[in-house]
Amino acid sequence: MTPHVSWPESGEALRGQLEARIRGKAKPIGALGRLEKLAVQIGMATGTLAPDLGLAKVVVFAGDHGLTAEGVTAYPSVVTGEIAKLILAGGAGINMCARAAGVDVMLVDAGLLQPLVAHVNLLERRMGPGTKNSRREPAMTFDQCRLAFTAGREIAGDLENAGVGIAAFGEVGIGNSSAAALLAHVATDIDLDRLVGPGAGVPALGLDHKRHVLKETLAREPLIERQNTARMFEALGQFGGFEMVMMAGAMTAFAAKDRIIIVDGFIATAVAAVAAKISADALNHCVFAHCSAEPGHRALLTYLNAEPLLDLGLRLGEGTGAALAVPLVRAAEFMLRDMAELPGGHPA
Repeated sequence: MTPHVSWPESGEALRGQLEARIRGKAKPIGALGRLEKLAVQIGMATGTLAPDLGLAKVVVFAGDHGLTAEGVTAYPSVVTGEIAKLILAGGAGINMCARAAGVDVMLVDAGLLQPLVAHVNLLERRMGPGTKNSRREPAMTFDQCRLAFTAGREIAGDLENAGVGIAAFGEVGIGNSSAAALLAHVATDIDLDRLVGPGAGVPALGLDHKRHVLKETLAREPLIERQNTARMFEALGQFGGFEMVMMAGAMTAFAAKDRIIIVDGFIATAVAAVAAKISADALNHCVFAHCSAEPGHRALLTYLNAEPLLDLGLRLGEGTGAALAVPLVRAAEFMLRDMAELPGGHPA
């Protein structure tokens, strides 16, 4: 399966050239399996038979959610900031996975409850001290949503200017599995019950309570009927988190630069689904790292026709799965660009 909409008709000639190039490599035809499909996607996304993706970087967007006041999470909001501090200190799960993959981690404070102490790996882009309680009122104002989206696009531009061609996007935000379920529902029309899961842990009041709260949240403000850009921005502002809006902006801009986005788990995949409604080409540049243990993730991946690279039962977030997928993207890049051709070609 390919995780995106159809490529433009003009790209089909390039696809044929890429497939021919891969068939000619020093290996049995098809012997590298899924990596060969990934190499075709990379070549199509970058528009070349010999891609040079440059640097890879993990970018973790962090923000707090007012909806946690409704008992939809197993952990209090303050945990978001504590995890953010651990990431900057180098001791979080994402740091371990990124270290194994040989990539650096940048944390973006999109809207934590409390500001963080300045750090070389911290990018401060705060839109406010967390969002409002979206069960009672819009999560953010129109201006906050616009500014967060623009900030994400600017971050993507900064990554490109720094030579980054592979961005592994992750998030930290207690309560954002609730926001992700709402956004995914709006973007895909998948039944909300299928998208609601335990997130970081089953809340004390149970999943039925979480589903009830999210249905009430969704009913609070009817959205524009058509699934267009205006509807997606309205959904982001009504239900999203600052970290999610910023990630959506970064995804659309990074894709427009013909770079590769590695999408982490359920939350990042929900953001990618929204980004795809805003920019039709965005998913062509998205590599889906893994299928998480969050029940709604598989349903969302199926809707997007996305074939994840890994299935490890991860449910941590932070970009952990995306970081682990970086070496696979690199392997596909190197195979396409540098692997020797079979002398004399393959037997007929």
